[in-house]
Amino acid sequence: MSVVFKFSYISSLYLTFCLLLVLALSAKNYDATLCHDDERQALLQFKSGLVDEADRLASWVGETSDCCKWAGLTCDNITGHVHKIHLPGKCFEFCNTIKECEEATRQRLRGDISQSILYLKQLEHLDLSCNDFRGIQIPRFMGSLGNLRYLNLSLSGFRGTIPPQLGNLTKLGVLCLGSSYHAFESTSIINMQWLSSMRSLRHLDMSGVYLTEASDWFQVINTLPSLAQLHLSRSGLPDIHPNVASLNLTFLSSLDLSDNYFYNSFMPRWIFSITSLVSLDLSWCHLRGPPIPSSTSSFHNLTSLKFLHISENEFMSSSLVLKELSSIGGNLISLDMGSCGVKSATLDSLHNLTSLLSLDLSGNQLTSTIPKSLGNLCNLRHIDMGGNSFQNISLTSLLRSFLDCKSPSLESLYLGFSQLSCSLPNQLEQLVNLVHLDLGENGISGPIPESIGNLSFLRSLYLSWNLISGPIPESIGNLSFLRSLYLDGNLISGPIPESIGNLSFLRSLYLDENLISGPIPYSVGGLSSLESLALSHNHLTGTFPESLGQLSKLKYLDLSHNLLTGVVTDVHFSKLIGLKNLYGSGNNLTLRPHHANWVPSFQLEILYISSWDLGPQFPLWLLTQRDLSHLYMRNTKISSTMPESFWRSFPNLQYLDMSQNQIQGRLFEIPATLFEVDLSSNLFSGKLPKLFNSSMLDVLVLSNNSFTGSLFHLLCSWGGNGIKALNLANNHLSGAIPKCWVKWQSLTFLNLENNNLSGVIPTAMGYLSSLVSLNMCKNKLSGRLPASLMWLKELQILEFASNELVGSIPTWIGTELLDLRILNLRSNSFDGTISHELCYLTAIQILDFAHNNLSGNIPRCFNNFTVLSKKETTEIDPVSVFFGYGTIEITSSASLVMKGQEYTYSTILRLVMVLDLSGNKLSGNIPVELMALQALQSLNISKNQLTGVIPKNIGDMKFLESFDVSSNHLSGELPMSLSGLTFLSSFNVSFNNLTGRIPTSTQLQSFNESSFFGNTLCGVPLTQICGEIEHHKDQQEGDTSHGVDFGLIISILLGFFVGFWSIVIPLNVGTIWILLSKLRYMLGC
Repeated sequence: MSVVFKFSYISSLYLTFCLLLVLALSAKNYDATLCHDDERQALLQFKSGLVDEADRLASWVGETSDCCKWAGLTCDNITGHVHKIHLPGKCFEFCNTIKECEEATRQRLRGDISQSILYLKQLEHLDLSCNDFRGIQIPRFMGSLGNLRYLNLSLSGFRGTIPPQLGNLTKLGVLCLGSSYHAFESTSIINMQWLSSMRSLRHLDMSGVYLTEASDWFQVINTLPSLAQLHLSRSGLPDIHPNVASLNLTFLSSLDLSDNYFYNSFMPRWIFSITSLVSLDLSWCHLRGPPIPSSTSSFHNLTSLKFLHISENEFMSSSLVLKELSSIGGNLISLDMGSCGVKSATLDSLHNLTSLLSLDLSGNQLTSTIPKSLGNLCNLRHIDMGGNSFQNISLTSLLRSFLDCKSPSLESLYLGFSQLSCSLPNQLEQLVNLVHLDLGENGISGPIPESIGNLSFLRSLYLSWNLISGPIPESIGNLSFLRSLYLDGNLISGPIPESIGNLSFLRSLYLDENLISGPIPYSVGGLSSLESLALSHNHLTGTFPESLGQLSKLKYLDLSHNLLTGVVTDVHFSKLIGLKNLYGSGNNLTLRPHHANWVPSFQLEILYISSWDLGPQFPLWLLTQRDLSHLYMRNTKISSTMPESFWRSFPNLQYLDMSQNQIQGRLFEIPATLFEVDLSSNLFSGKLPKLFNSSMLDVLVLSNNSFTGSLFHLLCSWGGNGIKALNLANNHLSGAIPKCWVKWQSLTFLNLENNNLSGVIPTAMGYLSSLVSLNMCKNKLSGRLPASLMWLKELQILEFASNELVGSIPTWIGTELLDLRILNLRSNSFDGTISHELCYLTAIQILDFAHNNLSGNIPRCFNNFTVLSKKETTEIDPVSVFFGYGTIEITSSASLVMKGQEYTYSTILRLVMVLDLSGNKLSGNIPVELMALQALQSLNISKNQLTGVIPKNIGDMKFLESFDVSSNHLSGELPMSLSGLTFLSSFNVSFNNLTGRIPTSTQLQSFNESSFFGNTLCGVPLTQICGEIEHHKDQQEGDTSHGVDFGLIISILLGFFVGFWSIVIPLNVGTIWILLSKLRYMLGC
């Protein structure tokens, strides 16, 4: 028996072993052939249609390899059929820097989707989301993948109509076809009927799909009984059907209709019939009242609701609606009611939210604290009350409901942009669990309390753009978990505390735009996690600390506009391997690497080090920075030649400013990748550079150099049409102005001032229809102003001063160029009269016709100049003298004679108000209407043939700083109102026929005698004393009046004295002396 048993036992073991061996061999065999050949070939063909820049499909190779092991594929373990292709790319929503977005772009598959995937008969799962198919339509053949259960093509750059053939995928449980906001990804559906066949559909996402024409969307959705999640945000839904009572979506737990603009529509009743809802998002739907009308259409039916996002909906401002919401308040976990117009009094109707963990009340009209009846605020973890009006309440009062808790759970507190005007209370330390605190963009004043250091769990602290003063407390170093610290835009003073170096987890530190002084502490080297450091626009002194060079994770460093001095070497950058953006302009630093062939460990994308001393030799280390897109090295004392390899070294360069150096050599070409170039104020010579036909240039500034030759090389060899600003002023350019302006129709700013250009102004300049500023002063241009310039309707600045132009000033300047602010034609040979049509230039603020041959009268209609007469305000830039294209500033300039000297105005040109008609042959009276130009700062009508008197109301021109009417034929007396011109600093009435006393004022008596020579005037500052005053007409009153004739008085008194001498002698001597004293007083001598 035992033998039989043993034999049977051994036999069983043997059979088991053999079976396991067969299975193992079979498994080995099976493992080698798991992938089906036809499916492998189909996949390789699918791959061949794709562009895989990041080589994500590198494993997809080989005619015999196992495709089931390829990246992104999953096969059935038994049949070996491919049932899952999972190849999502990286969505841009998850990139925070340019580099990350560039990497996300590289990871995205492109190309075409091959029809070969139809051979994958058992395919159940296909995910190609977040790729970039460059605007192709979703292929119709995808509707033949009949075994699909999961299809995700969202955010993949598809365009056009979504094919209705997808309706054949009747087994689908998940369908995601969402699109982004971008124009290159725009899908739409006209008729949604094909969806009704997908009876198994549980999850449908068409967010961003254009459904405005899909009028049947509501009816079709109602035919999907299994639907649990529906996402139709940003879809332009045509109607929300507010009067429909109910839907059959009994399993729907999540509904997202956010960002659809149902203007003037009521809150729909059918939503309240979906009692299974757990999450409801109606944000930014702009739904309005009236209040919910009945018990069947109210929030109290939604007993499962836990997440309610309903911001930007007017109907939520009703107290009745909030009362209804309170009936299910015990279930709500998250409530977003931002920007609903809720007032504090209305909020009192909301109560019993005992389970609430997150509450958003931002952007409402709250003015007081949250009522305790709202719920168990001690359990609340996140609250956002930013964008309200808490100007009359302290933080202590506002947060009383939380501060009174024995153990407040609050982790996130957002009160930014809430008009708070209080101080930071010590009681904030009671919010011991606080992780995020945002009080930015308020009017909070006073110091940061030391108690802030007791918030030991704090990870982000935002106090930006307040009025906080005093020092940064040492206790800030106790916040050991802090990741972000934003104190920028305040009045913080004192030094940066050494304790800042304790924050080893800190990633972002922004202290810019304050009054911080002292050196940058050496302890910053301890900020080992720091990625962004902003210290600009403070009063920091001392040197660039070497410890900064230890921050290996630093990407962004801004030290610009401080008082830093000293020498910076390669040691200061030794470990900054991740640095991408360096801003250091506005300091007095000298960069001197220890090694001439220094190669930095970083690859910068943005470099601003204007005003550093980098010279005199060109810094060769710069040529190693091949990733640079922005390079600003203005005024860096470089005086050598630009290296021949300069342009080749920066293939990604877009913005370049190396102005105000002494860089020498020639410029042969400007690379096509550049958007803005400023090389002004250097020593470049030779011909102007060439532009490529593919150039993307917007701004080119080459002024103040030594370029020679013709404009033709630059202007006419280029076939582009995009440059907006061109400045070639102050060079040695010569020859005629070319006629190829038709290529430059985008130009808004053109400055060719102070060259040697000659010939006539070409008619072709009329093509520059976008031009705002045109300056051709100080050349040798001749002929007349071409009539084609009347087509430059956008012109605000027109300057042709100091040329050889002739003819009359065209009337079309006044009738066609109605936006002109500056018209400067001085020092030419224009003749004829000043036409009345120029009075249509109501916006003019600088009108300079000096030193021409103009004759006739000064037009009386100059009082139509509304800017100069203060009828039009000029608070918003009155003239386009500043052009901001990207980051280079383009400023117009004008050379004007004021106070007897020539000044060049640029940055303050928009504030200058001038009328200069001097040096002509104008005749007649000074128009009284001219005195209406009350904003005028300088009036010069000297060296003409004007007659009559100076208008008595000259004193109305209160802002006048310079007044010159010299060398005319004016007569009469100086008006007394001149004494009211308190801003006068230059005054000249010499060489006229003026008479009488000089009015008394601080200004008039302070001028030199030469200002009054050539007249018959008396009084200070002249040496001629007004001892004999003649009877005269009082011009100030406008009628005849008689002054006191002191000569007659003297004669009468002397006669009286002599005639009665004998009688007077016996009288009291004291009486005689009193009489004599009175006489002397009357005579003033």
